[in-house]
Amino acid sequence: MKKFIRELYYGTHPYSRAFRFTLLAIDTATLIYFIAVTALPPSDIYRTIDIGIGLYIGLDLLARFIASTSARVYFREISTWTDVAVLASLLVPAAAEDYLFLRILRIFRLLRSYHMLRDLRELYPFFRRHEEVINSVFNLLVFVFVISALVFVLQHRTNEGINNYLDALYFTVTALTTTGFGDIVLQGTVGRLLAVVILVFGVGLFLRLLQVIFRPSKVHYTCPDCGLNQHDADAVHCKHCGRVLNIETSGGT
Repeated sequence: MKKFIRELYYGTHPYSRAFRFTLLAIDTATLIYFIAVTALPPSDIYRTIDIGIGLYIGLDLLARFIASTSARVYFREISTWTDVAVLASLLVPAAAEDYLFLRILRIFRLLRSYHMLRDLRELYPFFRRHEEVINSVFNLLVFVFVISALVFVLQHRTNEGINNYLDALYFTVTALTTTGFGDIVLQGTVGRLLAVVILVFGVGLFLRLLQVIFRPSKVHYTCPDCGLNQHDADAVHCKHCGRVLNIETSGGT
């Protein structure tokens, strides 16, 4: 069984890749659900869905533990502990309100697996061409969702403008884009410091994304002489040392 599970999570067989892409689709759907349900009134239906998602995450944790090379490696992975936190927020009724923000940590699972990145590079030329842009977008999204969770948990009890996660997300996006409508303002010293973090680090990630989008695209190819690993897509010679390069290309733009 261990061999079969390892093949599913780490193998190169088509059914292994199909399994991992299915997990990616489920993770994306659960993340959208976690964000949407914060703005909806409590319901027994949502509680039932939470338990179902919790069981799914629990089975995934168990399967990844069985497939891991060692317990030490498994418990060093950030995705293990984020999933444990998400599982606790789903299955412990007392955590239903104060720890809803933990569910957003599930975003760390998306595209963070080396094997998932490998599959995307091998199967989709679009991903290979735009991998840097996609990674920049994802890093920005991770920052926005996690910071919004912090805004919610630190402000929802004292700030009348922060009533649910979507309010926190709205504030984070308006602060990040420097729009600053002013209808929601973080309160207290901690709130002001958090706003500074959003402006300093968030704007940096946003500018990094714009830089990646608008600069000429590069291909990853390590020059055997000087080690430069990014070149223009149509490069014939290395810009650093002048060596003739043999970059594989389909001939398209």
